[in-house]
Amino acid sequence: MRLRNKPWAQDKIDQHPQFVIPNPETLKGKWQEVFEKQQPLQIEIGSGKGRFITEMAKAHPEINYIGIELSKSVLVAALDRVIEANLPNVKLLNVNANELETFFEKKEVDRIYLNFSDPWPKSRHEKRRLTYKTYLKMYENILKSGGEIHFKTDNQGLFEYSLMSFSAYGLLLKYISLDLHTSHFEGNIMTEYEQKFSEKGNRIYRCEVQFQ
Repeated sequence: MRLRNKPWAQDKIDQHPQFVIPNPETLKGKWQEVFEKQQPLQIEIGSGKGRFITEMAKAHPEINYIGIELSKSVLVAALDRVIEANLPNVKLLNVNANELETFFEKKEVDRIYLNFSDPWPKSRHEKRRLTYKTYLKMYENILKSGGEIHFKTDNQGLFEYSLMSFSAYGLLLKYISLDLHTSHFEGNIMTEYEQKFSEKGNRIYRCEVQFQ
């Protein structure tokens, strides 16, 4: 489905620098300064319309969250959620995940969430998958020792690929669910895509992996 362009999106983003952080490269190593409290920092790569990151921030006030979304036209929907919630522990970034090390210092992040990432199914696009080894290296650099990646998808091929990629990189597989919504996992917060896909009867896959 083609995304509708919203030419006014940049203006709206510019009007809310308290929520969508401008010039995030200047805060590398200093992210705790933008939050009211110094507490663990977790990021979601590909936040979409912001349901997951906002609900996580509501459920876990003891954690600081940053949602990362490249598309301005999508980010403004997340911005609306964040404005309405007005939570002190969630911020947004309009940046490319390829450049995470430009914005985060080594060992600055506690956890990374990857929810319903683009599967890039063609072999020639393997390097674009967010669970490819070059991304894993980047995650390892910005995550604290023992930091985790929590990954969800409805795409079986991407899930299988990701498990192999995680294993080949040497990550510890802490949790694997081949059908999340029929499992005993507690505290799951659905994304917009997750609700849409599960209502269609799609199986949701989830795993938690840890750098050793």
